[in-house]
Amino acid sequence: MNKYTNSYVLGEILRSLYYVAGRRTSKGFAAKVIGSIVKTIEQRYDFLKYVRINDEGELIEDEAIAISPEIDSVKPDQVGKAIEAIIRVVYMDIIGKSGLFFIAEIKRRAGEAIISELHTTFGVDLATLQVEQHYLYRSRERKKAEQKKNRSTDVSLLGYTWKNVASWEYDSIHKACVLYNKEGEVLDNLHLDSIIENYVKNLAEDLEEIPEEIEGNIDLSEKELELLKMLRSRDMDAETAVALLHITKVEFDRMIRKLLEYELLQHTSYNVIELTEIGISYLNKREEEKAKANTVSKEINQSI
Repeated sequence: MNKYTNSYVLGEILRSLYYVAGRRTSKGFAAKVIGSIVKTIEQRYDFLKYVRINDEGELIEDEAIAISPEIDSVKPDQVGKAIEAIIRVVYMDIIGKSGLFFIAEIKRRAGEAIISELHTTFGVDLATLQVEQHYLYRSRERKKAEQKKNRSTDVSLLGYTWKNVASWEYDSIHKACVLYNKEGEVLDNLHLDSIIENYVKNLAEDLEEIPEEIEGNIDLSEKELELLKMLRSRDMDAETAVALLHITKVEFDRMIRKLLEYELLQHTSYNVIELTEIGISYLNKREEEKAKANTVSKEINQSI
């Protein structure tokens, strides 16, 4: 029997998200954004209809978020998938660089017991998810920087560019973001629900799965696996990777070519390489298999 109900675990996660996001913006805005995210993801996980988020005013966490006990009849692994989808979007959209604080806040509020339950019963490994999302965040930031020039010259239907936008504010009455220029004049009103729905549909998707026929042919050495893990955790140049792996430059170049052929890595520019989503999925799957094997081995040893 599970130590904690679905409603309690999901509630703790959402309250932590609300708390952290509210510190970065405002509680009213945080509630509206998280509510819209949950509503959009509900299209995939219909049991999220049991979640109610009140975005009327600056409310404390327990007042802003309510979850019906009817959700407790849902399989925990399905609730876990919904939690992962919500975390992915909120992490990338609101929290961003404060992801480390977000994970620490969840642990502080919920305690190690519920974090352990989240992992063992609901299938959500916050540590792995944090590394994955931090990698994707850095990757998207690089892409945004490359696109910045084009974005600043894109002209909207109302005749302004992002270069003209000086500030914005959330209009809680009309549920919209109002954009202003340097003179304080209104440039545009963006309907928040529409923005979030389109954004969530892109971010909440699962990582690309590895085709079975390709996965069966992937054969990596321990050094090659270690290189993938290193690239996932931080940016580094070739010289650093060669030194940490204790290999020659020739061996390193051979490893890179192999990983590119398997589509676990990709070039983002002439001399920059990063993990693909298939590469991240491959690492996650290998780590899950290793964790399961360790659990089975532990159970066998205990029974002897």
